[in-house]
Amino acid sequence: MDILLYMVMTLLGFVGSFFSGLLGIGGAIINYPLLLFVPSTLGVAQFTGREVAAISMFQVFFASLAGLIAFRKKGEKTIHNGLVLYMGTSILLGSLAGGFGSRFLHGDVINILYGVLAIIAVVLMLIPTRVKQADPEGVITFNKWIAAISAFIVGIVSGVVGAGGAFILIPIMLTVLKIPTRITIASSLAIVFISAVGGVIGKITAGPFPIIPTIFVVLGSLIGAPLGSRVSSKINVRFLRYALVILISLTAVKVWSSIL
Repeated sequence: MDILLYMVMTLLGFVGSFFSGLLGIGGAIINYPLLLFVPSTLGVAQFTGREVAAISMFQVFFASLAGLIAFRKKGEKTIHNGLVLYMGTSILLGSLAGGFGSRFLHGDVINILYGVLAIIAVVLMLIPTRVKQADPEGVITFNKWIAAISAFIVGIVSGVVGAGGAFILIPIMLTVLKIPTRITIASSLAIVFISAVGGVIGKITAGPFPIIPTIFVVLGSLIGAPLGSRVSSKINVRFLRYALVILISLTAVKVWSSIL
């Protein structure tokens, strides 16, 4: 039974991290419901919402790190340093607070919070927007206060549910800050990694979590994230956005159906 559990956890880590590299997300948006439902359905394990949040946060950390390294190896120039600085710093502080505070929340509350975030993300992604392009010198401007404040709020909530926050951060960057899609995807991966650093520290201080299953999820993540990043560069950005909407919608429906 343990061998089956380890195989399942590795596969789930691979699936989540593949979408992490493909869409510039941490992977928790899909891994959270998978970890919550698949092991219990197969009868190999039964994780609480708090345990799933901890496993997801570690998966996000390593998946985003692997995806970021893959982007760097390809020589991608689409990571915006200004966005990473302002939003990364804010989301780090928020995720530290959220990860530590999750110890005081019941698993059902964490599930509901995840479901609410997923709905908000879908709505934002479906709002038509005219994406801002860089000026003739290649400079992209954005509202630094909105970027910092929104990232801090996202960091708090994502720290609670064990996510990097990209599934809500990406719609904000596209719709509110109006950052070009390709730059949004690459930059969000760097911001998610910074968020995951704070989230992991918060989860460790929040109490014990299933270490062995977490290790196998991470192993799957290290394989899937680079593969997703390579596929990402070959896909039209419009399809990437639609794929993210579909992905978030499906996971939101599954989580809310279990809650209700």
